[in-house]
This record gives sequence, structure tokens and C-alpha cells, in this order.
Amino acid sequence: MDALVVGGGPAGLMAAQELALAGRRVVLCEAKASVGRKFLMAGKSGLNITKDQPFGAFVGTFGAVWLEPALRAFGPDAVVHWCRELGQEVFVGSSGRVFPVAMKASPLLRSWLARLAGLGVEVRTRWRWDGFDGEGLRFLVGDGVQVLRPAVTVLALGGASWARLGSDGAWVPWLTARGVGVAAFRPANVGFEVAWSAHMARFFGVAVKGCALLVGDRRERGEFVISTRGIEGGGIYAVSAALRDGAGLALDLMPDVAESEVVARLGRMRAGETLANRLRKLGISPVGIGLVMEFGRAVPVVDAVKRLAIPLTGTRPLDEAISVAGGVRAASVTAGLELRAVPGVFVCGEMLDWEAPTGGYLLTGCLATGRWAGRAAAGSGA
Repeated sequence: MDALVVGGGPAGLMAAQELALAGRRVVLCEAKASVGRKFLMAGKSGLNITKDQPFGAFVGTFGAVWLEPALRAFGPDAVVHWCRELGQEVFVGSSGRVFPVAMKASPLLRSWLARLAGLGVEVRTRWRWDGFDGEGLRFLVGDGVQVLRPAVTVLALGGASWARLGSDGAWVPWLTARGVGVAAFRPANVGFEVAWSAHMARFFGVAVKGCALLVGDRRERGEFVISTRGIEGGGIYAVSAALRDGAGLALDLMPDVAESEVVARLGRMRAGETLANRLRKLGISPVGIGLVMEFGRAVPVVDAVKRLAIPLTGTRPLDEAISVAGGVRAASVTAGLELRAVPGVFVCGEMLDWEAPTGGYLLTGCLATGRWAGRAAAGSGA
């Protein structure tokens, strides 16, 4: 072994692949009993592997221009080609999201692991990294300790959400003690808390569809789910960064109808009709009516329909977030993602300080940075 990868998620597996393709003897250590756990979880509802859109728009979602070289080298087209090389055909959905035809992550992961085995990559599970030991890396293995001293190392340890799947952020103090700058983790692609009254209980688990989410100057079409604790789902995740940072949320429950037309329709209704009956005549769904009755009784009906303010009382915990913002700062790594303070150690994936929405961006970002770091590591060291 002359190259070590720590972490068996998409970024780590891709780094191991590139190191092995370059002729390195690679060992991959994973703390859990199996690799790819968060990857498999992502595929439970359909593995959205990337997004089919022009590169400028694609890279612009990441808010981290320093990652553009890695994303340009392994963007959406390259991800599609890679899937097909592994025997997994893909299709593009109506929103531009790209999925394997099989939809699940497991067939792709099995094929990928077979490729890595064929390249000689040795996978060691239940090897938990426990920090540095001088110039080596210390691992907890069973009841004992093992110290490895590879020529090059790639760390792909994830962020700090979904700790039960392996991303627990335990690595932060070990890197900061070595002088690595790490931005504090914040939840990304996350739900928000709402203090519902008792009458909303009948809508728990119900999706709110066909609306537009209004956040500052942004207008986002999408759907979300009413939960016992608040709101969550794709539409919310798309605007979660702004909401997390303090922006307010309002809903347009009739996004395809002009406000003047809503006013005209209301004007044709009989005086004295109940609010609920007016909303039904406008075509508002039962859950939409529930939201208006919850938060819109004190405002004109047209305002309740076209810009219903939803008071958020907090962000759901970090460990419930799909991903995180924060991580190893751009100033702490070279162009090849090598730690400036710890030569010979490279980082990739969600360990890095970047943020992207769901919709294929997260996985592509992990794959691209894992490939970038693996290639750079392959060209360094003894």
C-alpha cells in the first residue's frame, strides 16, 4: 500500500479509482461495516446522479468558484458516460434531473466496487480513523489500534449530517489542530420548524403542490410536505440556504393566475361567503385552505392566496440535513486539493466548504472533487 483513502462514500471511491488507475497500490478504510451508505440512502427514492443543463448554470449553483476546474473536468456529461461505462444506462427527467434506468443506487455501486476490486483496491471496513499519530494515521480496529504511514492520503470523510451513516464531523479537531482552516458546518437542504395549531394535524404528511415559494426576490416552483414539526421536501430544500440565513418565506398558492384575475374572481362571489368557501371556489387545495386558515385570516384574501407568509420558528438540526455548508476552506488547500498545512494529505467531497441544492448537484460535486483529489494525489508523493 502506498496510497490511502479514508472514507467509502462517492468521493472516496472515486479517489481510490483514480489512484489505482494511475498505478498506485490503494487501501480504502471505511469506519462502517460497508461502503456507500449515504449513497445507497440517496437512491432509495430514485438516484438523482447529476443534472443535465449548461455548464455555466450548473457550476453557478455551487457558490464555490474555486471548485470549477474539478467540476469542468468531471461535469454532468462525464458522469453520464461514467455510469454507462459501469453498465448503468441513464435517462433525463422532465426537470433535467438524470437517473439510472434502474433508479436505485445498489446496481451502480455493485458494478463500481467490482471495478475497484479489479484494479486491486483493498477495502477495509470497520477501520475508524482516530486522528494523526505523528506522521501516520491512527485507526481504531476492533479492540486495537493500527497506524498507517502511506506515501499519500486522500480524506473523504463527509460533512456532519447523517452521523449514523458515517458523516459525523469527528475529523474537524484533528485537522484544525494541524492548522487547517475549517468553516463551521451549517445545515443545507434541510427542513424548517413551524409551530402548527392543532387543526393542522390532519394535514401532516400531505404534500403542498402547485405553488410558488417566495423568498426575497426569488420565486421557486416546487412542492413540499407538511410534517409534525414543520415543512420539508424538495421545494423547501431549493431555498433552504436563504431561509437558514434569515430570509422570510411566503407562498403563492395560485402561481399561474395573475393577481388581478384573483381579485376579479373574488369580486364575482356573493357577499358574506365564508373564507373557506371562497378559497374552494378559487380552486385552492384542501391543504392550501388549511394553510390560509392557519396564517392568512387577518389579511385580505388576495394577499393570503398570492403571498401567504409562513412564519418559521427554526431550522431542523444539522444531523437531519441532507447535506451541509462549511468544511475545509479554499485557502487551506492547493489547486489539487492538498492540505497546505499537511503535505501529502488531500481532501474531497463534503469535507470541502461548498454548498449545492439537491437535484444531482451534490453527487456530481462529490464525484468530481474525489476524482480531482485522487488524480492530484496520484501524481505526488513517493
